[in-house]
Amino acid sequence: MAAMQMDPELARRLFFEGATVVILNMPKGTEFGIDYNSWEVGPKFRGVKMIPPGIHFLHYSSVDKANPREVGPRMGFFLNLQQRGLKVLRWDAAREEIDLSPAPEAEVEAMRANLQELDQFLGPYPYATLKKWISLTNFISEATVERLQPESRQICAFSEVLPVLSMKHTKDRVGQNLPRCGTECKSYQEGLARLPEMKPRAGTEIRFSELPTQMFPAGATPAEITRHSMDLSYALETVLSKQFPCSPQDVLGELQFAFVCFLLGNVYEAFEHWKRLLNLLCRSEEAMMKHHTLYVNLISILYHQLGEIPADFFVDIVSQDNFLTSTLQVFFSSARKSPARSCKDEARIPSFTSNQVPSVPERLFPISQAPCGFPVSLVMVLTQLNSTRALGRDLPQQQSTSFQKRSC
Repeated sequence: MAAMQMDPELARRLFFEGATVVILNMPKGTEFGIDYNSWEVGPKFRGVKMIPPGIHFLHYSSVDKANPREVGPRMGFFLNLQQRGLKVLRWDAAREEIDLSPAPEAEVEAMRANLQELDQFLGPYPYATLKKWISLTNFISEATVERLQPESRQICAFSEVLPVLSMKHTKDRVGQNLPRCGTECKSYQEGLARLPEMKPRAGTEIRFSELPTQMFPAGATPAEITRHSMDLSYALETVLSKQFPCSPQDVLGELQFAFVCFLLGNVYEAFEHWKRLLNLLCRSEEAMMKHHTLYVNLISILYHQLGEIPADFFVDIVSQDNFLTSTLQVFFSSARKSPARSCKDEARIPSFTSNQVPSVPERLFPISQAPCGFPVSLVMVLTQLNSTRALGRDLPQQQSTSFQKRSC
C-alpha cells in the first residue's frame, strides 16, 4: 500500500481516533481493498489503520501460488466500525478467504496494547476517496447490512451453487426431463437445457427484498391492469409496506447496497436487482407525488451512481438493452408532472458548479426542459448519463469484463 502524504499531527490524531482492521497471515500478492481503493498485498501487510467510523466494504481476491497472475473471484464483506475500534481477522489458508469469526477478547486487547508497534505494518486509509465513498453509501445503515448480507457475511462475485437433486439415479434425471448421461447433444440450446437445476449454497446468497412480478392487485379489471402496468406505484407501495413499513427511505439503502455489491464486489445478481429496483422506483408516478423526499434523495443517489458506472460496461447496456436510458426518460417525464415544493425541499437537492459537470451540447437536454420542482438535479443526472454514453461510443464494442460470473 502506497504511503499517503499527511500532516504528522493529523496522522497521529487519526491513528488514535480512527478504527483499525488487523488481518493476519494474508499471503503476499493478494489483491486487497477497502471501499474505493485496492492494492496488491506486500510481505509486511497486517491491515489498515486510521479508518473513519461507519460502514465500510472490504474486498479481496486470492492468487494462485503457482501462477501469481491468476487471480481468484473477488470476495468481500461489510464492517460497521466504531471510533477507536479494533477488528482482528485472520486469513484462512485452507479456504483461501478471510475468516470473519470474532477473535478472542484477550487477543484483541493484547493487539490494542501493542498497536503502536504494529503501526509500520498497517496501511493508512485513503482519505482522498472518502467523500466519494460516503456519496455512494450514505443511506446504508448497520440494519441495512444485517438485513441484506448473506448469512455467511461473505459476498462473492459468484455464489457457490449446488444441484437441486443429487442426480445419482436415473429417476432424478427423468424428474428434470434430462436425457440419460452419454447422449450426444444436437444443438447448443439442447446443451443448455440439459444443465441440471442449481441453487445457491445455503447462507451464501445476498438476501435482497423480494420484488413483485405481478404489478397489479388480484382481481383487477383489464383497465386497471393496463394502468398499473404503466404506473408501477401499486407494486412499489406493496414493497414499501411489506419490506420497509417503518421507513420507506430504507429502500434507498438497499439500492445503494446493491450498487456497491456489483460495482466493487463484481456481483452480477446485485446488478440485476439494482436494475429491477431502480425500474420500480422510476416508473411509479403516483408514488413520486406521495414520497417526495424519497425521490429528492433518489435523484442525488442517481447522480453519484451514474458517475461511477464503468464506461465499457455501459457499452453493453447501450448495445443490448438500453435499460438505463429508457428508465430515466420515464422518470424525467414523470418528474416534470411533480408539483414544485418548498425551498426547504429544494435546498436538499445537491448543487454543482459548472466545472463539476461534464460539458455536453445543450441540444441534448436544454435547460428549459428541466422538470418543475427538480430543476438542477435532473439536469445533472441526464448530463451525467449523456457523458457516460459519449464515453461508451468511443470504446471498442467488446464484452465487459467488469462483472463476469466466476465460481468461488
